[in-house]
Amino acid sequence: MDPETLRAELPAFEECCYLNTGATGPSPRRVVDAVTEFEREFQYRTPCEANPYEVAGETLDSAREAVAGLLGAHPDEIALTDSTTEGINHVAGAIDWEPGDVVVRTDLEHPAGELPWSRMRERHGIRIRELSTERGRLDLDAVADAVDGARLVCLSSIAWNYGTRLPVADVVDIAHDAGALVLVDAVQSVGQTPVDVERWGADFVAASGHKWLLGPWGAGFLYVDSDALSALRPTRIGYASVQIDDDGIDPDDYRFEESARRFEIGTTALSPYVGLERAIETIEAIELETVERRIERLSGRLRDGLGERLLGPPDAASGLVTFAADDPPALVDRLADEGVQLRWVPEPKACRASVHAVNTAADVDRLLEAL
Repeated sequence: MDPETLRAELPAFEECCYLNTGATGPSPRRVVDAVTEFEREFQYRTPCEANPYEVAGETLDSAREAVAGLLGAHPDEIALTDSTTEGINHVAGAIDWEPGDVVVRTDLEHPAGELPWSRMRERHGIRIRELSTERGRLDLDAVADAVDGARLVCLSSIAWNYGTRLPVADVVDIAHDAGALVLVDAVQSVGQTPVDVERWGADFVAASGHKWLLGPWGAGFLYVDSDALSALRPTRIGYASVQIDDDGIDPDDYRFEESARRFEIGTTALSPYVGLERAIETIEAIELETVERRIERLSGRLRDGLGERLLGPPDAASGLVTFAADDPPALVDRLADEGVQLRWVPEPKACRASVHAVNTAADVDRLLEAL
């Protein structure tokens, strides 16, 4: 498959000039069909022809395998979640925090990477150190100073506001040398660039399928390195998160699953994960290296055309492109009226376009002409 073939399966791209996959990526017909066909089968036929819980287990196992393949992980290291935010919260709530423990985060984090630590500060008295960046660029010497004595570092692989790729593997090495764990928000990476959790070396990676993977809402995932798992005690618990023996579950003597599935609580919607698996299959059919190269070429065209309005670094090399506007919300509304969809971000207060491999040079030029 090539990007042009996939674009032809995206009805939303027929309706408007869509440049907002960094917020949500409309799904292609094959993903929507997989979701609806599964739901129809599961609701109409499965209750009488199969064991619904066995079907559910097989469906979720298959999704975990697809996610593990995408990330270069083992299925036992994958927990299925509703969202990136839920994955980050799982980790934040499962660490045995002590007053004074330090969490380091950058000033580039989405609220999903900020709010959980504020809550841990309220509940457990942890301290938060914020790493300052310059137009989305991270100074590794500053990282080394900030992680001294820290318990955990939280950073994004691609900054949601400036579109810069952060040096995840380098930060992980520095943090681990200082004895800190590392949690990566990778939601802006999966689907637009290859992700290899082994190469990154991070302890935890949270993401979701509804952006660059072009999957449905409600299907996220959390990678937990097997060496980091034993220290995590989830604050929420259910039948899906504990081991079940021949006598069932003893509520007074339970044992968490010895895998990332200890973060999966109980009955969940299945069809979003069917859609997620089909979305992963679809993007991998194009090959992520092809997706990455096309995004770099098209986003480079947009950066060049923006000139002095460009706020992120010219060599950011991701599909997120942030640019200045006198009144970003008003400009986004005006462009929407003209059939061009993008969004504005609060810090810096600016407009952000998202250029996917399914976009075209004509899409980029239409935005530039509208500006």
